[in-house]
This record gives sequence, C-alpha cells and structure tokens, in this order.
Amino acid sequence: MNLDPPIKSGLPGAGMDTTMVNGMRLLLSSATLLTLFIDPESAGRLSRITWLIFSAYTMHSLLLYVLAVLGLNLPEDILLYWLDVAWYALIVFSTSSHNNLFFLFFFFAILISSFQRGFEEGARVTLASAGLFAATALFGETDAELSRMLLRTTFLLALGYMIAYWGGSAITQRSHLALLRDVSQLSNPRFGVDQTITSVLEKTRSYFNARSCLLIMQDKGTRIWSLRSVIQTESGVIHTSSLLSDEAASPLLAFPPDKIVLYNQPPGAWLRWLGGARLLNLDNGRWLQQDDTAGASLAELLEAHAFISAPLPLRNGKGRLYIVSSTSLSRTDALFLSHIGAQAFPVIENIDLLDRLASQAASREREKMARDLHDTAIQPYIGLRHGLAALRNEATMGNPLLPELDKLIIMSGQVIADLRSYARTFKNGQVQSEPELLVALRRQATQIREFYGIDIAVQIEGDLHINDRLAAEVFQIVNEGMSNIRKHTSARHGAVKLTCVQGALHISIDNECAAAHVPDFLPDSLAERAAALGGVARVTHSTLGNTSVEIEIPI
Repeated sequence: MNLDPPIKSGLPGAGMDTTMVNGMRLLLSSATLLTLFIDPESAGRLSRITWLIFSAYTMHSLLLYVLAVLGLNLPEDILLYWLDVAWYALIVFSTSSHNNLFFLFFFFAILISSFQRGFEEGARVTLASAGLFAATALFGETDAELSRMLLRTTFLLALGYMIAYWGGSAITQRSHLALLRDVSQLSNPRFGVDQTITSVLEKTRSYFNARSCLLIMQDKGTRIWSLRSVIQTESGVIHTSSLLSDEAASPLLAFPPDKIVLYNQPPGAWLRWLGGARLLNLDNGRWLQQDDTAGASLAELLEAHAFISAPLPLRNGKGRLYIVSSTSLSRTDALFLSHIGAQAFPVIENIDLLDRLASQAASREREKMARDLHDTAIQPYIGLRHGLAALRNEATMGNPLLPELDKLIIMSGQVIADLRSYARTFKNGQVQSEPELLVALRRQATQIREFYGIDIAVQIEGDLHINDRLAAEVFQIVNEGMSNIRKHTSARHGAVKLTCVQGALHISIDNECAAAHVPDFLPDSLAERAAALGGVARVTHSTLGNTSVEIEIPI
C-alpha cells in the first residue's frame, strides 16, 4: 500500500462547510450534556467541575454555531479543532476515563483536521489525542485499568491514522481535479500553442511548489529537440525556450521512453535504499529500483534534490515532462504528473495542428488576395495610365491641359507602384510597423469619433505577445467596450489601454462621467467573453469620477 502522505492543505476544495461543522459540534456537546441529566451514572465520577466543563463546552459550541450562521468571522480552523482536543482531554480527565465512551470525542477533532488540513495535520491531532487520553487515564484515575486504557489508546491511534489518510486522500483528489480543470481551461486554441504550453508548465510548477518545470520535445518531421522551461527565481518566474542538439538533449532522455521516473536524493551513504531513482513498471504497477548513476548525474545537472520525469503521449513526436524540486517528491506526485501530461499534451498537439493549418490557410489566402489585387485593382490603373499617355501624345504643344495630363500620369504611376508594393508585402506576410490589433482598434475609434463625436484614445504599452486568434477575441472585447461607451453613457471622451504584465493581458476601457454616483454596470457579454478566455472583468471608479472596465486575461 502506498503510504506517501497526501499533499498540503489550503488547496482548492480542501475546506469543509463551516456551518455544518459547527452544527455537528453543537449537536455533540448538547447530546452529551443531555445524557448527564438523564443518566448521570453513565459518566462515572461527577462533580461541580465536571458539570461546569460540560456546560462551558456546550456554550462554546453554541457561540461558534451562532457566529457561523450569522456569517461572522470565526477563528482559524486549526485553532478550533486544537481547542476541541483540549476540551475533550478536560472532559475525559473530569470523568471516569476507563468506564465511559467520552474518548470517542477525539475522533471529531481528528476528522475535522484531516479533511480540512490533510494527512499530516490529522496525524498530529491523532498523536496528541492518544497521548492526552493516555495521560488523563493514568493520572486522572488511580484505579484505571491499564489493559482497557491501552486498548482504547491503540484503537484511537489506528482509526485516527486511517481517518487522517482518508481525509488527506480526499484533499489530494480534489486538488488534482482542480488542477486538471485549470489545465483543461488553459488548453485553449485561442491562446495558441506557445502560450498554452507556457501556461501549463507554470501551473504545474506552481502546484508542486517546484523550482522549475521542464518540457523537452522532438518534432517527428524535423527531428529537432526543443526545450521549454519555467523557473522560479528570487526575482520572479522566468520562461525560456531553446533548440537542442541530440547530444545536449541526451541527459534528459537517459531513461526508458515509456517509464515514469522518480528520483530523491538519498539522505546518506548508508541509506541509499531510501532514495535514488525508481521507475514505474506500467504493466504491474510496481516501482523498480534503478541504477543511481543516470539519476544522480541528471540531478547534479539540474541542481535538484528531487525530480520527476514522465513521458508524453505524443502522436507527432516524443518528449518528457520534468518537475525539479528542492524537496522530496512522492510516488503520488509522479503518477499525477503523468496524468497532467496525458490530459494536456494531446490537446496541445491539436492546438499546434490548428495553428499550422491556420498559418497555411492564411498564406494561401494572402497569395489569392495578392493575385486578385494584381488582376483586378492594378490592371485598371495600368490601362488608365496608358490612356492618359496616349492623350498626352496626341495633344499639341500649346494645349493648356498638358500639365494636368502630366500630373495625372505621375499620380497613376504612383498608385500602381503603391498597389504593387502592397501586394508584395501582403503576399510575403511582412510585418507592419504597428500590430494589426492596434491598427484595427484605432480604425474603430476613428469611426466612432467621426460618426458619434466621441473621442476615444487607444494606447498599447509595451509589446503584446498574443497570437492572431487571441487578438481577434481581444478586438471583439474592446470593440464592445467602446460601443458601450456610446450606448450607455453621455461621455464625449474615453480611453483604451492594453498592457502585458506578469503573464496577463490587462485591458482598461475608461470613460468620463459627470454624474455624482454611477452604479456598477458590467455587461454580461463582456464578462462571458473574458471568462471564456480564462480571465475576469470588473468595473471600478476613479477619484475623478471616471468609470473603468478592467479586464485581465492570462497569456
């Protein structure tokens, strides 16, 4: 059985319903207090202190439940279940610990801590509960039956550990599903293959809290290796991409191409069996010890305490995905990294295929439009120039139209030259001096100013690292935002600003507002468009009274 501890708490879905938990605590304490009234002998030794402790715990539970129902701030969950452990120790100490079942209260704290904080916290609460129970049984009762106390302590330890393990596994499963959902959302054709791969690598690195995440791939057609990396540094996260020769790529390909590899640095020379490289045999699900030479050499090259390497199920090539960490990694982590690769990269391959098909289609369309320009737009101007030249030749020397004819011949020649230059540029796909998105937005802003008298300034700060498909989506968002200024406000001025900061595209659509108070109005279509791209949209108001729609899209 795999006893690797489930991953950390605080992950999506790791929490429990606060009202439900506090309701169960109140029900437990109230039922116990009622039991004392109905059958006092069931609790063994009773005193005023015993009644006071039971009543105080019931009031404590009632207060927490009322705060939860009212939606008020509660203390941290970690404080509450440790308080529960202390309460239960007092309850056991104040009664006959070996004759009643109050020791079962400890399981409530173990259950809550395990399903809220994971295996490690549940195990700590289990050990503390067993220790306190044994101590109170030994020192609280001089006639305590040692055998019964030992049996109940063992039962508390065994069942508590199982609950902690199940709770940690539940958190692990929810966090895995949350990450896979995020990865699926990031695998969006709108983002393009480069942006998608970078986003998936960063999401994976962040999830494992690793130092870096590496991807090495070989294209089947070109047989060229590419290495992409996302590295956490003191100054922030760095994204790199480079091409590798077969020799440079060989250390990252030292393991069998169909095996998952887990490497942890041994704690010492005499404890090598606790670390080293292990390979998963997918046929029988067993982990096999591997010669440490390749694993140790690669760990030294990567400057890693531990790493995981998982093969990628690619149709048009081969590759491996790496997680490099400064702390130990588990077999559970290795299996999950393989699941990430299996889910994300077939989709990424499809995105890459769509990008290539789109590029080929765009190239063919440019060639067609260039031919159409030559056949339909340029030829009439050539005919016009020939006609003007014929008229010029027939005109006598003293004809007053000669200067005008000469001017028209020069103008037609210039138009022909411009059209030919444009056709060549269009056919070859040469880059404009400004991004096409900026040109299109400024053209739209000009139309709004000419038709409606609303002056909207369009500005792009820095470089926009977005592909054509995402640019088309951004254009629709900004265009709708500018139309909303016209439709829903009386503003005569506005501003649009686009900025790429820390892996996200920030869009700001501002408009002046003369009203003293403007209610927040965010069109559903804008919010839906932003959400479809994995982003968010919100409305803010400046101190000057201007209204701004802020949109953030991960890139």
